[in-house]
Amino acid sequence: MSLTIYNSLTRQKEAFQPINPGKVGMYVCGMTVYDYCHLGHARVMLAFDVIARYLRHRGYEVNYIRNITDIDDKIIQRANENGEVFTDLTERFIAEMNADAERLGILPPDAEPRATSHIGDIIKMTETLIARGFAYAADNGDVYYSVRKFDGYGKLSGKVLDELEAGARVEVDEFKRDPLDFVLWKSAKSDEPHWESPWGIGRPGWHIECSAMSTCCLGNNFDIHGGGPDLKFPHHENEIAQSEAATGEHYANTWMHAGAVRVDGEKMSKSLGNFFTIREILDKYPAEVVRFLLLSSQYRSPINYSEDSLKEAQQKLERFYNALAHCPDAAPANLDNGFSQQFYAAMDDDFNTAEALAVLFELVRELNKSSGEQQAALAGQLRFLGDVLGCLQDDPQAFLQGDDVDADWVAGMIEKRADAKVNKDFATADQVRDELAAVGIVLRDSPEGTTWSKG
Repeated sequence: MSLTIYNSLTRQKEAFQPINPGKVGMYVCGMTVYDYCHLGHARVMLAFDVIARYLRHRGYEVNYIRNITDIDDKIIQRANENGEVFTDLTERFIAEMNADAERLGILPPDAEPRATSHIGDIIKMTETLIARGFAYAADNGDVYYSVRKFDGYGKLSGKVLDELEAGARVEVDEFKRDPLDFVLWKSAKSDEPHWESPWGIGRPGWHIECSAMSTCCLGNNFDIHGGGPDLKFPHHENEIAQSEAATGEHYANTWMHAGAVRVDGEKMSKSLGNFFTIREILDKYPAEVVRFLLLSSQYRSPINYSEDSLKEAQQKLERFYNALAHCPDAAPANLDNGFSQQFYAAMDDDFNTAEALAVLFELVRELNKSSGEQQAALAGQLRFLGDVLGCLQDDPQAFLQGDDVDADWVAGMIEKRADAKVNKDFATADQVRDELAAVGIVLRDSPEGTTWSKG
């Protein structure tokens, strides 16, 4: 089965055919680094981490670019509020972003260009757009893109220009020729971060940053462009307009957008008090549990975050690790059987991690019924396929027991219970089990002995 991807541009699934056989260029809009990353950021980072992992697993040479927006109005405002240089603010939150990503098992991209490192490229693209009649310099030192000059505007989002002008909340700006035009270069005050340009001191607009960085890193035409659900319009729409007007070439062949995150059925927002940073969640739940929750829905589907959904994700993940605990030393290995075939079919169908996990649950059921060499082989296969998703690589007992329990104390209690059972003192044995259960420790007896986990 060939790999198919839902293309937001054409609104249908398409067989994936990279521009250069065996190679994939993928650009994903990254973070604006003025605060800690939140759960929505985690969803996007994880979605494209899995996509990059799977493409590489399938043998593609992937050049994965995820940019950093390190200059914009929010960054300047936050730096001023803190009384610090904006570069100190951005460096700190870049480090925090990378720490969050590492805890979630998200591999770093191949390159992470920063907007401030591409000012020259941004200015050059802006000059090209002016020369080609798609942009104009205003008297206030700003440079604007003329939306109506680009015939294909709206092809990604489905927006119609006349409806946008009639119904959209557009910024009132006396220097614009048309209310729909957007800024490419923004004039700056002398006490603001700024760079020299043909139009005076200023800084880039947000949209032009990604057009410049993506084409510099991957060329004028590349395979995949991705991002969060809120970026389709206007950010990605504007990227297409800028890039194709500047280069005269088709920009990105396949557009991919991750689904939104909802919290207890509502949109996540600070005003509703349901806004969670990645680190706040990881202080309460193991990182792999959070990763598993985000994988439990196909990347385009909305996902609901709640305490119940996290607890359910933890219970499901424990089922996997309890199965692996029977063969903790099983080496990861693929088997040419129905489980692998179904797993790859799910992932080849627009990276459907939800269906892929369903296949792994079936594999666990078979593993739990088996024994000996077959059990070890299936455990190795579970490890192998789990690794494709960035999961199930921990030591089973380490995951099940956690790191906040005195393992020696638990071992002593288990030994006390075993001695009581040998002496037929079942009241003491039950008392030990109850005492452990009271602090969240669950015992599991088997012919091989007693194991435990945090319930």
